[in-house]
Amino acid sequence: MGLLIFLAGLAALIVAGVRYSYRQLQAKSDPYPLSVLSQPLRGEEAIVTTDDGTRLYTVMMGSGDTTVLLAHGVSVTMREWNVIADKLVALGYRVIAFDQRGHGKTTIGSQGISSAAMAADYKALLEHFSLKNAILLAHSMGTFLSILFMITYPESARQHLKAAVLMSPFAGDVYKGAPQSRLQIGLIRSGVMQRIVGSEVLGAVLFGTTLYGDQPSPAGVKVFLEEFRSNDQRKLIPIFEAFGAESYYDRLHTIPIPVTLICGRKDRTTPPWHTEKLAANIPDARVVWVEGAGHLLNWEAPDVVVEAVKTQAG
Repeated sequence: MGLLIFLAGLAALIVAGVRYSYRQLQAKSDPYPLSVLSQPLRGEEAIVTTDDGTRLYTVMMGSGDTTVLLAHGVSVTMREWNVIADKLVALGYRVIAFDQRGHGKTTIGSQGISSAAMAADYKALLEHFSLKNAILLAHSMGTFLSILFMITYPESARQHLKAAVLMSPFAGDVYKGAPQSRLQIGLIRSGVMQRIVGSEVLGAVLFGTTLYGDQPSPAGVKVFLEEFRSNDQRKLIPIFEAFGAESYYDRLHTIPIPVTLICGRKDRTTPPWHTEKLAANIPDARVVWVEGAGHLLNWEAPDVVVEAVKTQAG
């Protein structure tokens, strides 16, 4: 009986702590309001069909001479680029965004979900749109796949890209120095995370806020959780597993184009050691550190990201 009373009391304390943390989050200010972060990308829609039958959903915005290809992170969709895409278009760039294989409105072809198949999708997009001197802007999973694309298809990278901007980057070994990533991917694999995210309060406190640095945004957390719920996470398990099982750090020296790496100092999902190792081994690399920021630089520091694109575009 005493043990049951203790456990009941402990559970009550945990619930109270979660609710308190959620109230603290809701009291914070939003750099961008929910009405902005909720907006989908609007532009010319197109479907790019790959050799294995995957139908890549794309949206093109703007009409500038320089094109920026946007590659989003895992478990979300191209909507994560809404703030950055609008800023780039306002500056005169053409933007092409796409939903990654198995995400959003993009299907999964006969080759299924794998890092190799998804990296090949980048080649298909660059060729379909006949891009020249484009900038590849990628986030998280997008950086992992961008790196694999560049080392697997260096001629394609040279032919179509002027440079790459990789934010919250990594080239595999995602569990190293990141217990948060190991735990969260394990919870996704087991289905527990999906149940956690089904609760607005638990999802925000136990997952959404952990992706931010010092200043989590209530609107950003809410939209991220909506994005997570919109995808069938079970289908994405192979790419989650690839993050930990694969490593391309020993092949970084073959990347043939300039790369800018952007990392939040408080990123617990892809910690700064990834950026440091990438910078040390990519032949033409520069690093931009964002103090106090976490993993969601698309909403935490969009102006920093846009400035990096401008610098690489020249």
